[in-house]
Amino acid sequence: MDGMRKVECPFDRTGESLGNSVELQHVNLRVPDQALATAFYITGLGLTRDPYLMTGLDNMWANAGVSQFHLPTGPAQVLRGVVGLVTPGRELLLHQLHRARRWLEGTRYAFAEAEDHVAVTCPWGNRMQVHAPDAGRFGRINLGMPYVQLDVPPGTLPGIARFYEQVIGAPAAMREGALQVLVAAGQYLVFRETDAPQPPYDGHHIQLAFADFGGVHARLAARGLISREDSPHQYRFIDIVDPEDGRVLFQVEHEIRSMTHPLFRRPLVNRNPAISNNLYAPGHEALMPAMPPA
Repeated sequence: MDGMRKVECPFDRTGESLGNSVELQHVNLRVPDQALATAFYITGLGLTRDPYLMTGLDNMWANAGVSQFHLPTGPAQVLRGVVGLVTPGRELLLHQLHRARRWLEGTRYAFAEAEDHVAVTCPWGNRMQVHAPDAGRFGRINLGMPYVQLDVPPGTLPGIARFYEQVIGAPAAMREGALQVLVAAGQYLVFRETDAPQPPYDGHHIQLAFADFGGVHARLAARGLISREDSPHQYRFIDIVDPEDGRVLFQVEHEIRSMTHPLFRRPLVNRNPAISNNLYAPGHEALMPAMPPA
């Protein structure tokens, strides 16, 4: 059309494409003892027990920004990998971890400082890497779960990438020697190959939400991969396969929800663990999951 001119775009528009997976809502790990779980997740890590749901003795939901740990009572489950967390500051975190020791002696609980994180082990052996906020690395997350890293056998990363790209519709790319799969804004499943022996899969799970809920279901069902039909809003699968030959590459249960699920993007309460009855400032009880404006 006459008079039209091309407008140059100064932004990387592809960098803002999310893909089909739009939420990493929780990691589910059974715990044998709710009191020890409280000492670790609430006192040690400084997370917040959900005040509205699962408030009894048979389960606990621990809020971490927009994500959660689900901790039902039962034989301990151990993630074959590492959960990445961001909390507001290392000094406060270390204070909390030292304070939690009194309740966690005699378990597998441990923590150690590294250059860019604090490595923490829960009473039953689950590993966490807790980072300070870093806009260059994790975006504007002030409190949250930017990644879940899974340790997978050697030679499986190309097939895992094909599975998430072709079956799930989630962008996958190699970065820093690992496969990063974008599953929500600023949140990734990270697959890292290891020669170390891995324990048998024990049933722990992660929960994602898909925009193309039905399309992914059809592709999984065609391959015989649906493991459970929960409700109109939710199904599950366990096997990650190579679409080229159907070979099972890794197992971890994925609880998949639709964007019409009643709990999709439910607002979560996050407390400020720096506030106590002895160190109190009115109006500062809540902690924002995102950094303030730049």
